[in-house]
Amino acid sequence: MSQTIAVIDFGSQYTQVIARRIRECQVYSKIYHYSTTAEQLKADGVVGIILSGGPSSVFAKKAPIPDRGIFELGVPVLGICYGIQLMGHLLGGKVSRSDHREYGHGTLTIRRPGRLFAGLPKKLRVWNSHGDRLIKLPPGFTAIGTTDNSEFAAIEDLKRNFYGIQFHPEVFHTEGGVDVVRNFLVGVCNAAQDWTTADFIRRAVADIRATVGKSRVLLGLSGGVDSSVAAALIHKAVGRQLTCVFVDNGLLRQGEREQVVSLYARNFKIDVRVVDASAIFLRRLKGVTEPEQKRKIIGRTFVEVFEKSLKTIGGAEFLAQGTLYPDVIESVAIGNNPAALIKSHHNVGGLPARMKLKLLEPLRELFKDEVRAVGTACGLPREVVWRQPFPGPGLGVRVVGEITRERLEILRKADAILQEEMMETGWYWKVWQSFAVFLPVKSVGVVGDERNYAYVIGLRIVESIDAMTADWTRLPYELLQTISSRITNEVRGVSRVVLDISSKPPATIEWE
Repeated sequence: MSQTIAVIDFGSQYTQVIARRIRECQVYSKIYHYSTTAEQLKADGVVGIILSGGPSSVFAKKAPIPDRGIFELGVPVLGICYGIQLMGHLLGGKVSRSDHREYGHGTLTIRRPGRLFAGLPKKLRVWNSHGDRLIKLPPGFTAIGTTDNSEFAAIEDLKRNFYGIQFHPEVFHTEGGVDVVRNFLVGVCNAAQDWTTADFIRRAVADIRATVGKSRVLLGLSGGVDSSVAAALIHKAVGRQLTCVFVDNGLLRQGEREQVVSLYARNFKIDVRVVDASAIFLRRLKGVTEPEQKRKIIGRTFVEVFEKSLKTIGGAEFLAQGTLYPDVIESVAIGNNPAALIKSHHNVGGLPARMKLKLLEPLRELFKDEVRAVGTACGLPREVVWRQPFPGPGLGVRVVGEITRERLEILRKADAILQEEMMETGWYWKVWQSFAVFLPVKSVGVVGDERNYAYVIGLRIVESIDAMTADWTRLPYELLQTISSRITNEVRGVSRVVLDISSKPPATIEWE
């Protein structure tokens, strides 16, 4: 690209969210490890630098510190959270531990809009996540925004075009956050707004061709938007070198296998094979209750099944997956950055250390809505592009506790009722995700005049944009009543239905 915005990654959960906001502004960006030299950034032609947040404190012995030469490149710099603390620490200011950790919503009062806050109101509701704060400005800086916890919540050095903000403009919860990012990109860095979904597709296809060469690719197909878009991109790049394998792991929803096979027969000209491995999955999961152990067992078994499939398809060198950024950031640190583990996704942290196949993940840096945009641009049908997310471990992470055939059957029937009602009322297409969860507790109920001591089903229905944050959906009471009544009346073994009204954070979308 002719110009690049560099995002320096210090291990923040939100680093890719920053890159995603930049893409929303139609500007090209690239994420760099915090140890990247100033010379490399200069060689890459960066026109602006954003320093991400991160879990470390500048006072920590192993705190990630960038090349100080980045401040001598003559390009604008924006420090976010840990980034502003680094700027204060490295450029002559002073950072101190806060009296209390500031997490969640806060109010930013803008003293002077300047270029960073141009067009924004004087007060913004912003999202904070930090334990340290800047208490003395570096030479050349002035304060342009304050919060109750900090008089230096937003700072600027107009001469060098350096800016620092204590809050996170990249997260959905910050009012005007995208405007702040856009003001920096366009108003300060003068970046060209010419990056599009078509650019991503061209780059992805070229990268796949360069990586794969003449080798064969085996793709684990679930029928969801992620694996379908990955299949479309890889097929566009290497054509018949791709074979898709749909694995029935015994953890699918009601009618899932038949629906996926029918869907791909109607809409795709890709070689799709079906493997029934339900017996081995359920046998290995017998008696297992710990979520991390479940995910790792499922991840390892998937790879074993794929590797065994090589004998029937004539061999392959690459295993392709529809892995997205939210899967990655919760599972492992990217590029050896100091990010925290939240949970292992079966296709990331759940994979075995040694595999015969090399991984190919063309969507690894994207969010769900961006993947849907790519899918639409690739010509995929609406029923694929806008299908609700379904986790790779399937019902294995929606049966809380031990997985048994009885519990899976109860959950399948309850979830089928939920999906049917969501579809009939049109709510299926309005929410991010809607699913039932089997809870391993029993509750007393009444059927006719008799006592019914049976299991509990939880309903999880959420709104989200990128799965990094989510909130529970306020469905009409009448619809909730219908769903609950049908489940308790039609599904044997259920006495009660409950509604999960937790947001993410602090909860995750899936229960396990």
